[in-house]
Amino acid sequence: MLKQSLQQKLLLKLSPQQIQLMKLLQVPTIALEQRIKQEIEENPALDDGPENELKDEDDEFLNEDPNTPEEQDNADDEFDFSDYLDEDDTPDYKLHANNHSKDDEERQIPFVSGTTFHDLLRTQLGMRHLSDQEYNIATFLIGNMDDSGYLRRDLIAIVDDLAFTQNIITDEEEVGTLLIIIQSFDPPGVGARDLQECLLIQIDRLSEVDESVETAKKILERYFDEFTKKHYTKIIKRLDINEEQLKDAINIILDLNPKPGNSLNESTRVVQHVIPDFIMNFEDGELNLTLNSRNAPDLHISRKYKEMMDTYSKSKDKKEKRKNKDALSFVKQKIDSAKWFIDAIKQRQHTLLSTMDAIMHYQKDYFMEGDETLLKPMILKDIAEIVHLDISTISRVVNSKYVQTPFGTFLLKNFFSESLSTDSGEEVSTREVKKILQNIIEQENKQKPLSDDKLAKLLNEKGYNIARRTIAKYREQLNIPVARMRKELQ
Repeated sequence: MLKQSLQQKLLLKLSPQQIQLMKLLQVPTIALEQRIKQEIEENPALDDGPENELKDEDDEFLNEDPNTPEEQDNADDEFDFSDYLDEDDTPDYKLHANNHSKDDEERQIPFVSGTTFHDLLRTQLGMRHLSDQEYNIATFLIGNMDDSGYLRRDLIAIVDDLAFTQNIITDEEEVGTLLIIIQSFDPPGVGARDLQECLLIQIDRLSEVDESVETAKKILERYFDEFTKKHYTKIIKRLDINEEQLKDAINIILDLNPKPGNSLNESTRVVQHVIPDFIMNFEDGELNLTLNSRNAPDLHISRKYKEMMDTYSKSKDKKEKRKNKDALSFVKQKIDSAKWFIDAIKQRQHTLLSTMDAIMHYQKDYFMEGDETLLKPMILKDIAEIVHLDISTISRVVNSKYVQTPFGTFLLKNFFSESLSTDSGEEVSTREVKKILQNIIEQENKQKPLSDDKLAKLLNEKGYNIARRTIAKYREQLNIPVARMRKELQ
């Protein structure tokens, strides 16, 4: 049965300009340049660089009232420009399908030309006298190595793949023989199936063999597990050597390359330079904040398009207006899109500056001295309340943004941290605690490194209420291993 009822709903909808602004806020400077170039290529009504016309004339055009006296006099005419801006005159943002969330980040993988260790191995393989089948199998093995130079797959699985994908019938023995040939290639250690085999291959390739090399080989062959866990006492006892001999052997092992494939890839690695979004410096003892000039492009409406719009809209010939209906709609659509983009860029600049200014004043003590222990506890909500913006907006602003200070260039996210109470009831930043923890570990006796319990006691003595499990969490965040793994021989 049909029923008629009255309902009241409260809805929140984002305008196209707001959606565009949200997307622009989260992109860093380098990505903004590409975004602006893309918009200029797609929208011919948008132009950059210095404009020839006077600014006052531009403002008059952009703020022009469509209901001029001339248009009001022609209100009864058959042609009306607004008649052509119907549902079919759809803005650009509705003409593109987008299956991604607005929070998705597009990441591009940079490619560079150069010789990889796979190419080097294939070159060396071509110098060996092998049958066609052996050459194809060896090439397949090289192709299955990862970027570190390891063959992570079982030989039986490779035998099956060769049969199904290459129509090559072989067995583990033949594949293993060809793998040994590859392991004799440069760089030493490639083709290994694990770290132990990789290091042993390099030990066997050493030109000078003395007592320390022999000891190092025994450690890798017999006591590799004890070596990785730094159970040095067990190794000394079982090999019947002294601490000095053990130290010489370990130094030889540490000189080996655990990732031989990366040794060649280092030269072809892409180096991405950090471009700061903000620049902070001192002027007369005060902090001064400026926005990177790349964030403030000189964008304006194309002069040609403004003239076209002015010509089409003021034309008195009705037949000419009907003829130019499509052109009129296209020009207005492009100009509106360009105006939206320019406004979004300006709003982005204002939001970035206001947010960074709030962070600068909130952490003024740190920015004046550069000492991490002076960082105050600060979360996104604190800044959002200062600048009167939503937390999600602040999150987009600090995402992937950098600030250049007199003490270095830092990621904005680094200035945010939770709070921790001291014995005196004072709230301190967890960054301060981590810095003190790092300093204690750097100054510890490496022969007898401090355990998490002892580290917790030392911090408690300094007035920081912190538990052992929290020490372990902070230590892992700082990429510091456990006490046993930090042990070193004298």
